[in-house]
Formats: sequence, structure tokens, C-alpha cells
Amino acid sequence: MLSDEEAAALAAIDEKALARTLLELIAVPSVTGSPAESELQHDLARRLERLDMDVDLWPMDLPALRADPGFPGAEAPRDEAWGLVGTTPDGGDGPTLILQGHVDVVPPGDLAAWEGDPFVPRVTGDDVVHGRGACDMKAGLAAHLAALAAVRAAGVRLRGRVAAHFVVGEEDGGLGAFGTLRRGYGGDACVIAEPTAGTLITANAGALTFRLAVPGKAAHASARDQGVSAIDAYLPLHRALAGLEAERNADPAPLMAEYALPYALSVGTLRSGDWASSVPDLLVAEGRLGVRLGEDPARARAELERCVAEACAADPWLRDHPATVTWPGGRFASGRLPEGHPLPDVIRAARTDATGGPALRERGAPYGSDLRLYAGAGIPTLQFGPGDIQVAHSEREHVSLREVVAVTRTLVVALLRTVGTK
Repeated sequence: MLSDEEAAALAAIDEKALARTLLELIAVPSVTGSPAESELQHDLARRLERLDMDVDLWPMDLPALRADPGFPGAEAPRDEAWGLVGTTPDGGDGPTLILQGHVDVVPPGDLAAWEGDPFVPRVTGDDVVHGRGACDMKAGLAAHLAALAAVRAAGVRLRGRVAAHFVVGEEDGGLGAFGTLRRGYGGDACVIAEPTAGTLITANAGALTFRLAVPGKAAHASARDQGVSAIDAYLPLHRALAGLEAERNADPAPLMAEYALPYALSVGTLRSGDWASSVPDLLVAEGRLGVRLGEDPARARAELERCVAEACAADPWLRDHPATVTWPGGRFASGRLPEGHPLPDVIRAARTDATGGPALRERGAPYGSDLRLYAGAGIPTLQFGPGDIQVAHSEREHVSLREVVAVTRTLVVALLRTVGTK
């Protein structure tokens, strides 16, 4: 049942402004590491200032963060990164709830696959918004802003505080979240508005990027029997990695059991050879290793390295010319909300009271996110936001405005119940 303050805040949600905000955010091509990523952080800072929030917008010290032993890794080149936190003023002795979202998006890929410019949002059927970042996760950012605006417009006085953490670099490791936490920001609970398709994500698998360098022996193609193709040498390793994937997915945790492959091991790139008439003497394979819930990433790395070493030992060529394994790029540990924490129940009840919608079921996710950084900092964290991850990173990316409104309504009630009112 809604309180008077909750009902007033729900009535203050400006759905037209919410839709405009979403379209404006999508129109900024904030690809990870690009100048537009910084541009959007400054735009969001101005939006938070207009909501009378205390705003901290700062240039991150990239050399210091990269030298930190806990640095989560990165893949996109960048010269700058901006942190942004906006906090509601005049809070009392109540808890602090973090509303977190990342501003960066992945590149659009093949532009010919899109219906129009991916950064010129399209609305179809008066409800569905298409564009890069529509669900991952400009819709979540728009929902956060709309919820904060509604609470302010309703004049509700908070007992605690709400802190908006808008971060860069989530797509390639979590630099922004890492830098925000290292600046000293924290809270009593955190909701990340990643697209969760009408569910609560309370756990994330992790992911590590690996690189295999497989040696061969160069020769002229007309005398290929005098050489050893690095491509051929790689094949037993590929089979061994498939076996490792099956082994690591044999008994997933209950939160991950609905996925056929909760901890995927995938080789994403292969590079070999520099001349068609030469036997290639090197193959470099790069891929992604899923990290199980609760698993130390060091153990996951050790398992893959063991697998490669055993495959090399069993092969006549690789036994004396073993492949090497390195670990570049992003490093996503797993993360989860502590069992029994009340945050899921708060959001479930808020969803029912604010929208009349069905109860939200709880599940894990097979991909990495900033959840593990907040959870690792001791902040109970879950994901709840508009859209479906199944269409993210694709030319089909879209989100329903009705779903964005429903999430906003849920967030309004959940944040008031979490931080309390005066």
C-alpha cells in the first residue's frame, strides 16, 4: 500500500520529459573511451545540478588507477575519464541508496545493418525506442533521472540520501565504477539499472580475457611439409578449450541454472599468417573465459592455463613448442547480493504497489558488470532496469517506453522506502 509521500512522488513523474531525456541521451554517441563519453558526463552533471543535487564531477587520475593492484583492466584506449556523483542534499540519519548506471555504449558495428543512424533514435508504435544504447543503458539512466526529478517535484523530504553514480568504462572493465569507489563514495545499498527484462539480477558471473600465442614453423607453401602451420597447431588447443568449457559448466549454482551455458568460454579472434604462400609461424587467439559465482579469478586463470599446458604436453609439436597464455583487457570477477538481504523484497513490493505488475523473480546473469565492484566494496547491490540484454550490443537494440516508466515508478517507491522520509 502506498504512503501519501509515495503517491505524491508517483503523480509527479513526468512521462513526456522522461521520453525526451531518453532520446537526448541516445543521441550522444558515448562509445567507450570516446570524447562523447566525457561529453555525456558533463551533460549529466548539468542535469543533476538542475535537480539541486550536490554534484562532484572530477577528472580521474588514470595513471594512479591503472597502477592500483585492484584495477579491473581496460580494453578501449582513452586519454581521459570523468567521474560523476550527484547526492541529494540535507539528508538526515537515514541510509544512502546508490542509483548506478554507465554512460558508455559499445560501437554500433556494421552501419548497414541498422535502419538509419544508430545514434538518431527512432520511435515505432508510439512506444518502442530504437538506437545504440537504448536499453544498455540509456533507458536506465533516464529512469534514474526521472525518479530523482519526481521525488524533488513532489517536495518529499528524505531521511537518508540518494546518490547517483554515473560511470564511464563499464563495457571494457569497470574503470568508472572502480574510480568512483576509490574516491571514497559508498552507500548502504545499490541498484544498477542494467536491462533485466522484468527480473531482479542478484548475481553476476565474471569474465576474463585471455590470449594464446601458438607457435609454428615458417616455410614456403610449396614445401609446407618442411614447416608446421600454427593454425594446425592451434586445433588441439581449441578442442581442449571446448572440453574445459563443458567441465566448468557441469554443475552451475542455482541462480545460474536456467542458462544452458552460464560460464561460456569463447574464442573471439584468430590472427595468423602474413602471406598466402607461407606456412604461418604464429597464431594468436583471444577469447573470453567465464568465471563461476564465488570463484577466485586466479583459480579460473589457473584452470585454463592447466588445460593449455596439458594439451601442449599431449601434442608432438606443442610439447617442445608450447603455447603461451596471457591475460590482457578487462577482468570481471563474479559478484552477488548477500543471501537474505532485504533489497529484493523492497523492490518486489515497490513494483507491485507502484505498477500492479507481477512479482519479480530473482536470477543470476552470465555476464560481468559493475555489480561485482560494488559488492566487492561491501555494498549490497542488484540490477533492475528496463530492456532486455538479449538485444543489447546488436542492431536490434530497443526498449519499451512503457517499461521505462514502470521501472521509474518502481524506483521511486523503492528509494523512498529504502532511505525513508521525514
